[in-house]
Amino acid sequence: MNITDLLRRLDNLIRLGTIAAVDHQAARCTVKTGGLTVPNLPWLVLRAGASSDWDPPTVGEQCILLSPSGESAQGIALIGLYSRQRPAPSNSANLRRRKYPDGAVIDYDHATHTLTATLPDGGKAKLVAPGGVSILGDVDITGLVNVSEDVVAAGISLVNHVHGGVQGGPSNTGAPQ
Repeated sequence: MNITDLLRRLDNLIRLGTIAAVDHQAARCTVKTGGLTVPNLPWLVLRAGASSDWDPPTVGEQCILLSPSGESAQGIALIGLYSRQRPAPSNSANLRRRKYPDGAVIDYDHATHTLTATLPDGGKAKLVAPGGVSILGDVDITGLVNVSEDVVAAGISLVNHVHGGVQGGPSNTGAPQ
């Protein structure tokens, strides 16, 4: 190996770059760094084992290209660097924030013990739990509530309850039983 090749490899070990393209099907990206464009690279994720994450990079996102032995084609894109174009979504030491491109934001503030999910206009939340959902605590609802089967409060069915003391005419019924 000559000195020129050795210097090239050394220069290519660690480089700052930006994501130029993303192949979501193959889970690969193209990184542009200086005058070099390197296609078909994996990016670093938090988990890729029995538990796995999917959070692909975005075109224009800053990254670090780590290239073992200085061979860029064998590189790995380390994503997640803030930049002037893509600044940090918060500056609080107590807040964990996830911000999405459509305007949705999920926050957890560990100082106030508050979890907040804010969706954009028209946004919907869906929870699928075949084993059921339990909520411990007060629940405040503003808006319409649709129930497909029944509501039971303190053992009284909204659908199947009966009223005692019913009289004809303008009288009120008794309490449900």
